[in-house]
Amino acid sequence: MHLLGTLIIGFVVGLLARWLHPGEDKMGIVLTTILGIAGAFVATYGGQMLHIYEPGQTAGFVGALIGAIVLLVVVGFLRKAAK
Repeated sequence: MHLLGTLIIGFVVGLLARWLHPGEDKMGIVLTTILGIAGAFVATYGGQMLHIYEPGQTAGFVGALIGAIVLLVVVGFLRKAAK
C-alpha cells in the first residue's frame, strides 16, 4: 500500500506543483503527472533514507511538492534550451 500511496500522492503533487509553478508551460497532464510521481518518489524515499522524516509525516508531502516543482522547473529549462 505504501507504493500505491506514493503514486497517488505523486499524482496530486504533480497537479499542485503545476498550479504553483509560475509561468506558462506547454506540458500536458501526462508529463505533469510523471514529474509529480518522480518528485514524490525522490522526496519520499530520499528523505526517509536520509532520516529527515519518518513514513507518514506531513514533511513527506511537502518534500514531494517541492521535489515536483524543482523537476518542473528543470524540465522547463531543458525544453527551452533544446529549442
